[in-house]
Amino acid sequence: MKIGIVGASGKAGRLILREALDRGHEVTAIVRDHSKVTAEVPLIEKDIHDLTREDIQHFDVLVNAFGAPLGNRQGHIDAGRALIKLVEGTDIRLIVLGGAGSLYTDDSKTVKVVDAPDFPDVIKPTASGQAQNLDELRQTTDINWTFLSPAGFFDPEGDRTGSYQLGQDVLLMNSKGESYISYADLAIAMVDEIEHAAHLKQRFTVVGERLN
Repeated sequence: MKIGIVGASGKAGRLILREALDRGHEVTAIVRDHSKVTAEVPLIEKDIHDLTREDIQHFDVLVNAFGAPLGNRQGHIDAGRALIKLVEGTDIRLIVLGGAGSLYTDDSKTVKVVDAPDFPDVIKPTASGQAQNLDELRQTTDINWTFLSPAGFFDPEGDRTGSYQLGQDVLLMNSKGESYISYADLAIAMVDEIEHAAHLKQRFTVVGERLN
């Protein structure tokens, strides 16, 4: 499968790229600075807002692993809109790595994580921007999209256990009562979705176990 990854030099993007390569996919890194990509892969060195249909036309899947600076709400909104416009009317699947803030805290689906009393104020703008990206995807009619929300604690240093649990719109807890997923296990979930297309025009979430 031919996959383009926006933000392939980021913490999550690098691992998604590596997971996809290890499974034999053809991966192109889409980054603003080619020097930050260590894998031997084709590169598109462009800002997300400068991408064209010609740049992405040969991809089967376009992954949005873009990360705006912490506290930047508009960055995720603008990036999301740019990619929506880019894939509209094409057969390219758009898979977005979002955040946990738009998940509900429990099965009653009355309170979102971002609105919970203990949600950190510094993260609220970022979570709000990602949530709006999800809302705007849900309003589209001619895009094959998927939105992946990680668990509440998204651990860049966590182990690759090789397993995870799936959910939809409610924050999941693991066997220790933690909402936790390592970046490495998140990458597995992302590439599984790329391969199996189990959540077309849906959001899903994942939770994993902490080894240490």
